[in-house]
Amino acid sequence: MRDMLEKKLHRFEELEAQLVDPEVLANSPLLAAVAREHGSLAKLAIKYRHFLALNNQISEAMELAKSADAEMRELAEAELPELKKEREGYWEDLLDMTIGGEDANRTRCMLEIRAGTGGNEAALFARDLYQMYKHYAENNGWKVEILSMNPTELGGFKEIVLGVEGEGVFRQLQYESGGHRVQRVPETEAKGRIHTSAATVAVMAEPEDVEITISPEDYREDKYHASGPGGQHVNKTESAIRLTHIESGIVVTCQDEKSQHKNRAKALRVLKSRLYERRQEEEHKKRSAERLGKIGSGDRSQRIRTYNFPENRVTDHRINLTLYKLDHIMAGNLEPVIEGLLEFERQDLRKAFGTIG
Repeated sequence: MRDMLEKKLHRFEELEAQLVDPEVLANSPLLAAVAREHGSLAKLAIKYRHFLALNNQISEAMELAKSADAEMRELAEAELPELKKEREGYWEDLLDMTIGGEDANRTRCMLEIRAGTGGNEAALFARDLYQMYKHYAENNGWKVEILSMNPTELGGFKEIVLGVEGEGVFRQLQYESGGHRVQRVPETEAKGRIHTSAATVAVMAEPEDVEITISPEDYREDKYHASGPGGQHVNKTESAIRLTHIESGIVVTCQDEKSQHKNRAKALRVLKSRLYERRQEEEHKKRSAERLGKIGSGDRSQRIRTYNFPENRVTDHRINLTLYKLDHIMAGNLEPVIEGLLEFERQDLRKAFGTIG
């Protein structure tokens, strides 16, 4: 954790220098990206700076406590408990702020929802999850933007990709990655039988342009006609964009805007997030022994939650949390589940790092 905090502070100081660099100031898009990243790191970096300053004050006071001068020794001994108490408070705050790892304090993320097994019912469940997250984001004052979607004729989604922006977005949404299972009676079921279907969710931190750079030589771009549910023709112009990253094979499509330029911009944002996620996964594997996250791997194949409509029950399998208020959860009131997950991780950090004595 100390290594991560040092790295974040070093990066923050680099960005501070860039914010007064004439070359950066003359480049508006770069300046905006640097300012955003600087802002996302500010709380953590400044808090850690204060923590380090307190460490130095404590070291100095401990030296003075050994002084031959009785008055100096008495002053230092009187000051030490208060300094240590203040440092402990900062340490607790830093633990809280680092829940979720290096990307915890990012203010932008991508949220992908894909229908899994279950046909039309799975696509309708994907739509319900989208609405749940949309309401949760609205409750938190976050901005939600649809970057890509593949709707079905019945009003569901085969896939939908959202951009979410606001204070705490990645910290609070990151543990939603994985398999979500629903048990309910579909509207089309005449005999009232309960069906089980699934959707997968992936939450990815959205990197700044200065962190992931992609040149046109890195991907292949295909243009095609946008289409609606069931292949219904929607657009006579080739406004839809498909980007294929050559090295990784990652494919991103976007057709929701009438403008080819806007579709390309959105597709590039999604591609950068997926490349950043892949890079982070590779780094996590290299230091898997150091990784604290025991809540889950974030793998889409991992079943993390069950939504049982007949019983009005939601169960998060990772922390053995069961709530009989599914109607409230689906309406966007996710706080009890999110807080349960964050508290689990918080306690895990406490056990690993304890207190600073």
